[in-house]
Amino acid sequence: MQLKGEVALVTGGAAGLGRAIVDRFVSEGASVAVLDRSPAGLAELKEAHGDAVAVVEGDVRFLDSHREAVAKCVETFGKLDTLIGNAGVWDYSTALVDIPDDTLSEAFDEMFSVNVKGYLLGAKACLPALYASKGSMTFTISNAGFYTSGGGALYTGSKHAVVGIVKQLAYELGPHIRVNGIAPGGLGGSDLRGLKALNLQDTSISSIPLADMLSQVLPTGQMATATESTGAYVLFATRAETVPLTGSILNYDGGLGVRGFTEANRGSLLDDHFAPNEVVGRVAP
Repeated sequence: MQLKGEVALVTGGAAGLGRAIVDRFVSEGASVAVLDRSPAGLAELKEAHGDAVAVVEGDVRFLDSHREAVAKCVETFGKLDTLIGNAGVWDYSTALVDIPDDTLSEAFDEMFSVNVKGYLLGAKACLPALYASKGSMTFTISNAGFYTSGGGALYTGSKHAVVGIVKQLAYELGPHIRVNGIAPGGLGGSDLRGLKALNLQDTSISSIPLADMLSQVLPTGQMATATESTGAYVLFATRAETVPLTGSILNYDGGLGVRGFTEANRGSLLDDHFAPNEVVGRVAP
């Protein structure tokens, strides 16, 4: 019960990583308000968690939706302690050369409206409540906020922008509000969708065999699940353990930044030295 008595607002909390965050926060004793555009997903949350959650159907691209969510949160739970900016869209690594000329501006506006403006609008709407509670903001970034190949130019550009937002807001809002980011890699159980402008709005990242792809790429040797990634959000939302933590971004991506040029890791050396000396079906003499 690391978050007993705490109150969070999660955007994009009705599916994928956002839903996993909500489930984990409730299990840790928090009350959670959720802003999402899926009425079915919000209904499932209410059925699962009852009075521990308050839900608002809205669009993160509009300030009024965020203000409604904050008002509902404070009205229902009496305060707001942490904003989890999480709603996002992906471009499915669509290369710039493959985006039609007459679609590029629309795709750019959609990507940055959700992934960047949506975070800024959430932060703006939460300022009075978080100032009152001496609270925090945590934004979901991505390995694409630091490295290539996590998306196309649109997605990678949007996530690099969020890195700057975290740093600037930590400066602007200190010492009253802590601001941090978490950069997951590809996740099992994620429901990240694509851009409507690229006709990818009904495509889920879960349709890609990420686990097989990433097992050979990550130093950890395996893809994390959305549920396994929620611990970082719990840590950043706690108070006693995070007094000095602001302006920080946790690379929670399986070690992409430390993989070698030709191999993901050198763990086979440890196997050579320490693994039991076994052959198929029997112990070698």
